Amino acid sequence: MTSATPIVSVRPVVVPAAGRGADLRVRVTAPTTGTDLPVVLFAHGFGKSMDDYAPLVEHWAAAGLVVLQPTFLDSRTLHVTPEDPRYADIWRIRVADLTRVLDSLALLEAAVPGLPGRVDHDRIAAVGHSWGGQSVGMLLGARVLDAAGVPGESLTDPRIRAGVLLATTGTGEELTPFAAEHFAFMRPDFSSLTTPSLVVAGDADQSALSTRGPDWFTDVFRLSPGATDLLTLAGGEHSLGGISGHGVTETTDESPERVALVQRATTAYLRTALGVDPAAWPAVRAEDAAPAGHIESR
Repeated sequence: MTSATPIVSVRPVVVPAAGRGADLRVRVTAPTTGTDLPVVLFAHGFGKSMDDYAPLVEHWAAAGLVVLQPTFLDSRTLHVTPEDPRYADIWRIRVADLTRVLDSLALLEAAVPGLPGRVDHDRIAAVGHSWGGQSVGMLLGARVLDAAGVPGESLTDPRIRAGVLLATTGTGEELTPFAAEHFAFMRPDFSSLTTPSLVVAGDADQSALSTRGPDWFTDVFRLSPGATDLLTLAGGEHSLGGISGHGVTETTDESPERVALVQRATTAYLRTALGVDPAAWPAVRAEDAAPAGHIESR
């Protein structure tokens, strides 16, 4: 597969979700050619939806991956307010939604003309940005600490072979008072995150939720046994150069060079981790990514 490979995208594919208050809506993006195609499950950041992150999704699909994008209840397209009784549990519902998507893989595959029979259901990776990284991290093995510092239940999904965590929040010891009050789930324990993962962070990503600096977003790399690779973007802020869309207004660090590096690195990592091209990630890792960033592995 090359970047010129045609792709097709179908939305919304509706997945029944009893007890959720609304059925789950999913976008499926896939290459029009190829067989035994691996799957990438993608979790959007706060307020986003299945219609965002085209710079990454389209690049991955053109490289031979089938991308599944659910729209979570926090999406601005759904207008779920803090007064909604589900709001306090959205972080849990997000993880359940991701699991529901994997449970519905046959339904999603069948919704795309020409795709049935071309998907490898045994080669699955999960990727998330920001809050989506926290959601995906739970499936990779991370847990949430309670007020006493005791790890909560494991939501690890063994179907997922690899992960990519983009601008994913760090530990909860240094949350701002606002974050500590309103986002109690931002107290991750990464010690049981054993699924092989790539972490991507910006060295200028100063979060309003933490009293720490940009290194907060590298905690998962420093503290989990599974996250063995870290891509740090020089000058990168939370949008990592603009991965959530072309010219979106909330991108404060717009940089085609940063986006291109994230595209190249994540695609290579996914293709190697999912058994498509064993040489892809080692080749990128051996490159000199400067001045856009640098890669650290352990």
